[in-house]
Amino acid sequence: MSFVNKMKEKAIELQKAVVLPEGSEPRTIQAARILIDEKICSNVILIGKKDEINTIAKGVDTSLDGITLIDPSKSEKLNKYATEYYELRKHKGLTEDEAKTAIVDPLKWGAMMVRLDDADAMVAGAENSTGKVLVAGFTIIKTAPGVKTASSCFVMDMPDAKWGKDGLMIFSDCATIVDPTSVELAAITRQSAQSCRDFLNTEPKVAMLSFSTKGSAKHPNVDKVTEAFKIVKEEEPTLIVDGELQADAAIIESVAAKKAPGSTIAGKANVLIFPDLQSGNIGYKMVQRFAGAGAYGPFLQGFAKPISDLSRGCSIDDIVNTTAVTMTQCK
Repeated sequence: MSFVNKMKEKAIELQKAVVLPEGSEPRTIQAARILIDEKICSNVILIGKKDEINTIAKGVDTSLDGITLIDPSKSEKLNKYATEYYELRKHKGLTEDEAKTAIVDPLKWGAMMVRLDDADAMVAGAENSTGKVLVAGFTIIKTAPGVKTASSCFVMDMPDAKWGKDGLMIFSDCATIVDPTSVELAAITRQSAQSCRDFLNTEPKVAMLSFSTKGSAKHPNVDKVTEAFKIVKEEEPTLIVDGELQADAAIIESVAAKKAPGSTIAGKANVLIFPDLQSGNIGYKMVQRFAGAGAYGPFLQGFAKPISDLSRGCSIDDIVNTTAVTMTQCK
């Protein structure tokens, strides 16, 4: 069974509610229909002006039966949500009137639904940039207790099952933090390890990547990775993790035996942590294209409640699949 189908099965068992803030976007409307018809979610909530959503749904020949529509400006919860948003942002100088005006923004409204448990998760990005989705997440949903930095991961589904866990691996961070500090890289590592448990249902074996293996090169960029590795071991001593490792030492045992003998994960990694966004983004796209791997994500990590970002070029299936995976993070 494919990774996506496994996630769909788990989501169907959980029966959680998702909010899709881009409610008048045609692909989103069609994805909502599939999510309800396949029982992936117990409820799908589209945010926007109801007349507009209905008109677009008719245009793409999609029934809205069983799908919840919410127009924030006409919602009975407007005052409640505005008050909550004011309390969150008054230290930034936001007034109560400004809060009431701002909260009707669909991304903010969707994030507030998740914050106040009126929805279990939010998926957005078909129309909005990653930056806007992240701002809604950071300012309203917030990061999990003790977490200062949120990040992202991709689930890579390789045609050859010898890699990672039956062909599945976590790549991170490929979409969020451009040039993480050692502290941020350590947070990315821990968050990605949890994503491995959540998505791959296996214990993580984490490789922190560099162009150096165990001191084979000297450079401040290498130092960043080695310092991050030390932080991770201090914060989560039981995590199976090693670094710094070159990519071949992380995934090929014969190479690891020469470059990193005695390493607990060298040659066996199922989670790859890239030292910066450039290498991560390039790396996942090269594997996707050269190896014909499935690349699912980016899934956001470190938030208090599940939230996922979409590419603005996403397909209907991308929205359905991303939502299914996101729902598996709901508690």
